[in-house]
Amino acid sequence: MTSTVVMRTLSWLHRAGMKVSGGRFGATLVGLPSLELVTVGRKSGKARSSMLTAPLTLGETLVVVASAGGNDEHPSWFLNLRDHPQVRVSVGGGPMVDMVARVTTPDERDELWPRIVEALANYGEYQTRTTRVIPVVLLEPV
Repeated sequence: MTSTVVMRTLSWLHRAGMKVSGGRFGATLVGLPSLELVTVGRKSGKARSSMLTAPLTLGETLVVVASAGGNDEHPSWFLNLRDHPQVRVSVGGGPMVDMVARVTTPDERDELWPRIVEALANYGEYQTRTTRVIPVVLLEPV
């Protein structure tokens, strides 16, 4: 399993690379658009930033996956947005946009999951590593 420290370090390096290069480095990862997700910390109340990929885009809605590399615990960013769904998102180093996060229903997840795995097979592998159902989140424009 990928450790939380490794995941946070990679996220920090990705964010730094995006900022230093003005979005020329890291705008996509593994062929998927990358995004910076800013949530409100559920305990601290402070802004928390995470770098993610969006395996699907449904019109203006971005689909993100709370895989945490197949770890048994949900990633912190997911727990944060579950408690505080108002988020800010920057796609590919672009401007921050206000969005609302919504966890998919089981039926929505079942419909989207095959398309997510088609976009990046790693997500299917991550699901086999854990007993938790990996949440799928819709980031919808305000």
